[in-house]
Amino acid sequence: MGAVGAEEVDVVVIGAGPAGTVASAYLARKGRRTVVIEREKFPRFVIGESLLPVSMEHWEETGLLPALDSQGYAPKLGARFMRGDSVLDLSFSEQFTKGYGRTWQVPRDHFDKTCADAAAAQGVDIRYESTITAVEHSETGPQRVQVSGPTGGATIKCRWIIDTSGYGGALTRLLDLPFQRVQAGRVSLFTQVKESHRDRFPDPMQISFDVLEQDLWFWVIPFSNGNTSIGFVGGPDHFQGHDPAVQFKALLKRTVRFRDRFQDLPHLFGPELIRDYTHAVERLSGPGFVLAGNCAGFLDPVFSSGVALATSSGLRAAKLTDRSLQGERIDWRAEYEVPFHDMASVFRSYIDSWYNGDLQTIFFSDRMDPRIKSQIVSVLAGYVEDRSNPFVSRHDHILGQLAGLIKAGK
Repeated sequence: MGAVGAEEVDVVVIGAGPAGTVASAYLARKGRRTVVIEREKFPRFVIGESLLPVSMEHWEETGLLPALDSQGYAPKLGARFMRGDSVLDLSFSEQFTKGYGRTWQVPRDHFDKTCADAAAAQGVDIRYESTITAVEHSETGPQRVQVSGPTGGATIKCRWIIDTSGYGGALTRLLDLPFQRVQAGRVSLFTQVKESHRDRFPDPMQISFDVLEQDLWFWVIPFSNGNTSIGFVGGPDHFQGHDPAVQFKALLKRTVRFRDRFQDLPHLFGPELIRDYTHAVERLSGPGFVLAGNCAGFLDPVFSSGVALATSSGLRAAKLTDRSLQGERIDWRAEYEVPFHDMASVFRSYIDSWYNGDLQTIFFSDRMDPRIKSQIVSVLAGYVEDRSNPFVSRHDHILGQLAGLIKAGK
């Protein structure tokens, strides 16, 4: 791949999702010439409509928050968890960690386009319907990226690449980085519906999670545009049929609280079924590049960690990239990879505890201590780097210990 006629920029960001727009907006505000290469044309559909308050800090720091705040998205002030006759309402206002007490539940096609437009307004050059076809990776000099777009091919010479291109990311493939599909074995089956009579039902805008079995739950995420995202997540034994629509209808009949609301509404798409979505990438950085967002790893939908990890890692990657471009020597493992894996590990403990039943035991206990509740709420708000919170610093065993005490009646 030659450099003759190559365009020269500071940073190429691959992907215009939440990680990519946060990273590129930060760099543009620092005066870095930043180009975003996005495979699709926006707006486009993507799953992950439930956000966490911690991301509000990232959008605020990168100047994207005012544009998002002006859209009238449905406010998300907490979440409701249900199992049988038991109901737990968690409010982000009841947090141990100081931080945002609100966020949104959003249609991602509109939301991601708003983020991208806000980044472009700050000077980010976003090139849609373009793909990275090759990367000439250098450990000592500039990186050269071959791009195919609507007007043909081009070469971009850059000082750094931030890959935020999602599952099985571009650099993972082009640089043959180790990629691990984690065998959690869970399945997600989902769709959206248009609601015209929401107000006939109690708390129609409340984001809700209805536990049908220990390893099977149903989500309800209402949007301000009248649409609602609904879906099931569980072990593969619950998804044995060949027709996703038939499976969805059968599962919906089991949601006593919600079947009357949704069973007669036409689906806006699908339903779509995704298997084995949990994955991790062993190597997240190297000379001249870093992975962020979903291409660095994805866990599970249950606590909406995807976008939170995306905006956090995108912003951290951008900050370290900017420092590197200033000539500072960065220990990427210590300053980027370890913090990312630590954050993911906290979320993973809560996800594992949800599916093994320990967290459900805690949630649906009739005697949860208010301080413990506030500490758990902070984790579920995305504040998983606050080591003063024992439900962060001791995440790998504290949930099991607490569930054991509850079961023992202590």
